[in-house]
Amino acid sequence: MTQAADKIEVENINTPGRTERVDKAKYTAMKTAYLAALPDTSPGFTAAEAKAALLPLLSEDVFPGGAKAGWWMKCVQLDLEAKEIVKREKCSPLRFHKM
Repeated sequence: MTQAADKIEVENINTPGRTERVDKAKYTAMKTAYLAALPDTSPGFTAAEAKAALLPLLSEDVFPGGAKAGWWMKCVQLDLEAKEIVKREKCSPLRFHKM
């Protein structure tokens, strides 16, 4: 059984006011890698560029072979956008950078 301490509450910019609880270790590892990889200024990275930049930064213990990295990157990205830590550029394809 998973304990509450093993979970962290995340937001989603697309559904304000709604939160979900996710695995804390995976979220924290991905957040650290995502913020380390993401540029500080516009135009930022596309999702594919961000994933390519952060994959080498992920722990094999938490993300063996990069498994599920795409899902966790999106989870972190939406949470950090909701918390105004990451900014989404209004272009196609979407680009992201730190605020």
